[in-house]
Parts: sequence; C-alpha cells; structure tokens
Amino acid sequence: MTNSTNSWMRKARWSVTAAAAALVVAGTAVAPAAASAPVQPAVAVAQRGHVDSAALLKALEGLPDDYVRGAMVRVTGQEGRWRGAAGEWTAPVDSEFAIGSITKLFTSAMALQLVGEGRLSLDDTVQELLPGLLPASYEPITVGQLLSHTSGLQKPRCARPGTPVEVVTSAVSCDAPTAPGTVVRYNGINTFIVGLVIEEVTGRPYGEELRDRIVRPLGLRHTSLPADDWAWAEGGIVSRASDLERFFTALTRGRLLRPAERGLLFTTPAIQGADFSYGGLMRWEVPGGGPVVWGKTGSNRGYTSGIFATPDLRRVVVYSTLPTGADAKEETIRVKQIASAGFAGA
Repeated sequence: MTNSTNSWMRKARWSVTAAAAALVVAGTAVAPAAASAPVQPAVAVAQRGHVDSAALLKALEGLPDDYVRGAMVRVTGQEGRWRGAAGEWTAPVDSEFAIGSITKLFTSAMALQLVGEGRLSLDDTVQELLPGLLPASYEPITVGQLLSHTSGLQKPRCARPGTPVEVVTSAVSCDAPTAPGTVVRYNGINTFIVGLVIEEVTGRPYGEELRDRIVRPLGLRHTSLPADDWAWAEGGIVSRASDLERFFTALTRGRLLRPAERGLLFTTPAIQGADFSYGGLMRWEVPGGGPVVWGKTGSNRGYTSGIFATPDLRRVVVYSTLPTGADAKEETIRVKQIASAGFAGA
C-alpha cells in the first residue's frame, strides 16, 4: 500500500471498462421482461413439505398491479424448494437480471478475503489507503465503517455517473459528513470506495478479482459485470437466482472466508440502529413473527430484488420484481410482502 496517489487514480480511471472486459463469464445485462398479457403464477411443487405454497401464491396473485408489474420467487434450503412467477415476468424463473446493490455482498466478501490474507485491516483508513480521494477536512474513515455503513458519509445527493473516482469525488462535493462510527447511514458511495481499496491493495482491476476470487471458484456461469453499467462494485452485477443462492451459501458456510472473517458476516457495530454487518449483510426481522434473516436488497435497470436466508440456511429466498415506478412507498410494501411469503412457516 505504498503506491502513490497518482498510481491509484490512474488505475481507477479505467477500472470500469477493464473490470468488465476482464470478467469473461457467461451472461450480459438484460432488460426487464417486456410488457405483455398477464400470466398466472408458474409453480414448481414444494418438496420436503415446509415451504408454504399458499402464502407464496397469495403474495404473487393479482400481478401486474399499480405498483409491481411482475415478480419471480425462488425458495431453496433444507425445508424444501419452490419457484414461481407472475404478471409480466414472462422469462423463466431462473433467468438473468440486474441485481443492483446485492453486488455489495460480492465486494464486501472480497474485502474480507483480503483481511483474512493479512493484506487489509478493518481499521485501515481510506485516507491511508487512497490518499487524496476524500477532502482533507474529513475525519479518518475505516474500512470497517465503509462495510457497515457507519462511515458518516452523506447520501450521494451530488453523485453523478462516471469512473469510480468521479462518482466518489462528485458525491463528496457537497454535504459534510457526520463523525465516522456514530450513526448508520446506508450509502452506496461506501462500496465504491471499497472497490477502489480492493484495486489498490491487489494492484488488479476489480473485475479480475471478482472473476478469480468468486465467479470462477464457485462456477457462477451466469454472473457478470457489464461494461456499460457505471454502478460497478456498488451495483453493477447481473446474475440469476441459482447463482445468487450458490454464492450466498458458499459465503455463509465459510467456503469463501476464513472463520474469523466469516464471523464478521453476522457482526454489527455497537451503534444504536446498526442493521448492517461488517460483511455488508442486512439484518431483517420478517414481519408477522417470522424469523430473523440476513441478506441484501438491490435495484437496477428496472429490477428490485433481494436474497435473504436464515443463518442456518434452512430457508433461502431469492426474489426479483418489476416495479412500475408509480409510488415508491407502496412498491416497497408490495415487494416486502412477496419477500416475506418466502419465509412463511419458517
């Protein structure tokens, strides 16, 4: 980590294109399912008996509606399997879609791998690793604070598309941060910075690290990083439900991480309201007395999606929806209903 400021800035300015070009795996960015006549849910019968098919069908019925045009759900785990789709989700259930901020889990996993290798520490600061990226007036921000969304950076009101460096510098061009480590504020700029840290520490483009550390070892043949998506390490990946399930299972079972770093997946900062772990996982208590699950949501290219699982992986739920854009609050309620149905009876 002795590279000069100019060195990491040169690498970062071409990292979006180079990362995507280096990630030579099957799958390209896809557009949302085209509008068509509504279809009824297509269902695979639950196996081994504990998946609540009726709850899932009820959650999907009536699509398209005013807030969600279509959706798919895939449930796996020790308790059974189920998959279905409704409304304008006319592609197969296990088709590719833009996963948005679920990308953050891939980025966080690579950062924790570097921690396990002794090449990075959660206590390392952005200012030490990437000198000159943040304004000189900013207090030191640690890698751990970036991963857990406690960096104090404000939501990126001023962010504009561009290279990762341009995204970060535009995002911090207005709105002073709060003190690092004092509040939780979900912010995609945190993960852009983690992506730059990965490139600086490894000396390689983000996409090459993604390919060699996660995609190829796990055989994720339908997971890719399109060259035309500026969301990059924060939200640019395209994948499909079965690949996400394989990744999440490998991540939480320790195939990708050493024991100490695996423990960080379910460790949140000692801050009131902290609901993101040092592995970037979001803690969610399923409404209506459901279980506490961990995972991540994401939105990009017309899809709003998520993957959540019980810590013991007895139930893993992947979903993706096609919101109409009519009302963000109502859309969120509808999507949560669909996600919650996957854990009915768990």
